[in-house]
Amino acid sequence: MAHYKELKVSAIENGTVIDHIPSENLFKVITILGLDKITTQVTFGANLDSKKLGQKAIIKVSEVFFEDYEINKISLVAPHARLSVIKDYEVVEKRDVTIPDAIVGIVKCFNPKCVTNNEAITTHFNVINKKDVALRCHYCEKITTQEELRFEAS
Repeated sequence: MAHYKELKVSAIENGTVIDHIPSENLFKVITILGLDKITTQVTFGANLDSKKLGQKAIIKVSEVFFEDYEINKISLVAPHARLSVIKDYEVVEKRDVTIPDAIVGIVKCFNPKCVTNNEAITTHFNVINKKDVALRCHYCEKITTQEELRFEAS
């Protein structure tokens, strides 16, 4: 019988681990947080076994620490994400993401006639349903649902 070794990702000395990301949304999280543009080490894995989600993704970012407003942006695509702050190889803080009351930028308005889709205006939404994710456009007042979410190119 063959023995297979499990590949382990090395621990990070200082930085942030984002866990419990739905695998299909891994690259959306990377884009939303701008991790495709940073110069420190980023390690990620997708389609990992998870008791909570069935399959999950995880991201480890060395030497980067996020403010709440930054990390809460991913709540739209990873509502159960969990953040662990690492210092000297130890978890010093754990945080769950929460959907903010307002979303500025990031998401496009679902209404093709909205001024934000036709002029250089930053989108602004008020979150009217945090459980099922529904956003009301500040400009045209149309509702964008989770199924309709389209992300702006960063």
